[in-house]
Amino acid sequence: MNENKYLELLKEKFETPEAIYTELINLEAIQNLPKGTELYLSDVHGADRAFDHILRTGAGNLREKINNFFGEEWSTEEMDWFNLFISYPTEAMKNSYHSQPKDKEWSMQMIRNLIDFMQFCAVKYTRSKLRKALPKEYIYVIEELLYTDLSQNEKDLYYKNILHRLISLGQAEEFMIKLCQVIQRLVIDHLHLVGDIFDRASGEKVVMEKLMAHHSVDIQWGNHDLLWMGAMYGSKANLITMLRIAARYGYLFELEKTYGLNLRPLFLFAEERYGIHPNFEPKVVEPTNTFQEESEELLTKVHQALAVIQFKLEGQIIKRRPDFDMDERLLLDKINFDEETIEIDNKQFQLNGFPVQQFYKEDPYKLCPEEEHVVNTLLESFQQSEKLVRYIDFLLKKGSMYLVYNGQLLYHGCIPLTEQGELDSFSFEGEQLKGRKMLDKFEEYIRNAASSKQETEDYATDLLWYSWTGKKSPLFGRDRMTTFERYYIEDDEISQENRNPYFKLRDNEEIMLNILKEFDLEYEDAKVINGHTPVKAKKGELPVKANGRLIVIDGGMSAAYQKSTGIAGYSLINNSYGFQIVTHQPFESIDALFEKQRDETSLKQIIDGKLDRKLIKDTTIGESLQEQIDDLQALLHYLKRKK
Repeated sequence: MNENKYLELLKEKFETPEAIYTELINLEAIQNLPKGTELYLSDVHGADRAFDHILRTGAGNLREKINNFFGEEWSTEEMDWFNLFISYPTEAMKNSYHSQPKDKEWSMQMIRNLIDFMQFCAVKYTRSKLRKALPKEYIYVIEELLYTDLSQNEKDLYYKNILHRLISLGQAEEFMIKLCQVIQRLVIDHLHLVGDIFDRASGEKVVMEKLMAHHSVDIQWGNHDLLWMGAMYGSKANLITMLRIAARYGYLFELEKTYGLNLRPLFLFAEERYGIHPNFEPKVVEPTNTFQEESEELLTKVHQALAVIQFKLEGQIIKRRPDFDMDERLLLDKINFDEETIEIDNKQFQLNGFPVQQFYKEDPYKLCPEEEHVVNTLLESFQQSEKLVRYIDFLLKKGSMYLVYNGQLLYHGCIPLTEQGELDSFSFEGEQLKGRKMLDKFEEYIRNAASSKQETEDYATDLLWYSWTGKKSPLFGRDRMTTFERYYIEDDEISQENRNPYFKLRDNEEIMLNILKEFDLEYEDAKVINGHTPVKAKKGELPVKANGRLIVIDGGMSAAYQKSTGIAGYSLINNSYGFQIVTHQPFESIDALFEKQRDETSLKQIIDGKLDRKLIKDTTIGESLQEQIDDLQALLHYLKRKK
C-alpha cells in the first residue's frame, strides 16, 4: 500500500507516459556523462586571499584546460595571459599585455575565445545545468553564441552582429567578466572543504561568503570550526578560547568591527586588571593585521584576561564531566599561589608572571563577578550577531563530522586508535562507541546543542568544547592542549603534546584499509582524505601516505604555518581520470601575478596513474540518479497494471 501511495504521488508529477519516457532518457543520458571535477581544500584558517585565488584558478585546473584546448595554437605566454584574464578579468582589463590595444577587434576576438573555451569546459554538463550557471542578464546572448553553427555563412554574420552590438552598447567589458565567472564555475564542479575555515587570520568572513555563494559545496567540520559553532551554541569556554586566539594573532579588533561584538566590558576589565607580559604580545602573521602601539598594549592585556577566564571555564567543565577523563588538566588547583609554583607530572615548576591576584585561592576555577559579566556580555553579543548566525547556520546545514562521497572517506582530524592500531572508544554518558559510531554520536550531540543553544552547561554543549581539546576527540587528536604551560612555564619539554597513535600509524596501508572498511569502503581505489596536521614538505614529508590510501591536504595555507611547512598548502583535484595533488606557493598579490604575467600554481602529482574514465553513473550522484530511474520504471509498471 505504501509503495502504491508513493507511485500515485509520483504520477502527479509525470502526467503522461511520454513525460516518464522523456525523464528516463534524460537521466540515463546524464549518467553517461564524464564525472565532474572535484576540488578538495582544508585548513584555510582565514587565509581569504589564498582561498579566493585557488577558487578563481581551479587550483591550476583552469591553466591545464587552457593548454588542452589552445596548446597547439598558442604560445605559453599567450596561455598564461588567458589564464590570468579568466581568473582576474577586472584587473586584466586594466593591465597592458605586450602593449596590445583593447579595441573593438580585440574585444570581439577575446569574446570568441572565451565562448569557444566555455564550450570546451562545458562538455561534462547537460545544457540545462549549463544554463543554471549563466548570468540571468546574458542568458539569451550567451546561448546564441554557444550554439550558433559558424560553418554557415549567414550564421557567421549573425554571430558577428551580436558581438558588434554588445560592443556598441558598451557591454563588452561586463560581458567578458561574466563569461570568465561562468568558466571559473565550470572548471570545478564540486568543492569539498575538509575542515578549519576559522582562526589564525581575520579573513574568515570572506571565505564564508564565498562558500555560501558557491554552487556546490560540502564541509567536514574541523576543530576550529567547532570552536566557533560551540560559541554560537552556548559554550562559554569555546567563545573565550576563540577570542583568545584572535587576540594572540592580532585580529580581535577586526572581529569586533565585522560582527558588531560588544568587547568594551572586556577591554575595560583587562585595562584595569592586567599589565604587560611578553608572552602575551600579539603575533602578527598576516600583513593586514597591523595596529598602533597602544592597541598592541591593549591586546596584550586582553589576551591575558581571556586566557585566565578560559582556564577557569575549562576547569569547570572537567570537574562536572568526569567521564571526559581529563582530571590531569585541572592545573589551577595544583598551584602554590604563595610561591607561584605548580606541580605537573610530579615535578615543580616556577610560574612566569602568573597573575595570582586574579584567582580565589579556595576555588581557583570560580569566575569573579566582573569576569561573569564579561563572559555573559560576550556570549549574548556573539549569539545575536546576524552575520555569525548566518555563517554558523550554513556550517550546520552543509557540514558533518565526515563524508563518504564517490567512494572516498573525508574527515578533518583522525579516527582515534590505540597503540596497537585498534579503533579506540569514547564514553558518551556511559555509552562506549568507536570508529564510525563514535563520529556519528559526536555529530548527533553537536546537532542537539544547535537546537538548544540557550543551554550553556548541558552535556551536548560541553562536548563541543571536548571536541576542541579532548584526548579522544577525532578533531583534536592529541593527549592534551598545553596552552597554560606555553604561557607560564619556561620549559619546552612540559609543553609537548603527544599525538594520537593514528598519526604514527597512518602510513600503514593495512591500518588505513581497516578504517576504510569501518565505513564500508572496500573498493580498490578507495581513499581517506584528511586535513588538520600541516605536512612539513620542506623536511621531505609527503602528503600521499599508506601506498596511496591516505592523502593529507593540509600544507599550510595560513601564513602562521608556512615557516614549518615551506609551502602554502595542498589542494587535491579529482577529475574523471583520477586524483592529482597540487602544491601551492604563498600568494603574494594580484599585482605580483600580473607583473610575472603568469600564475605558478601548476605543479601537479598524478596519484592514480592512468585509470579508466569515470562516468557520473559511477559516482554518489549517479547512485541517486539510478534510484530515480528505478522509481520511474516502477511507475511505468504500475501504470500498466492499472490499465
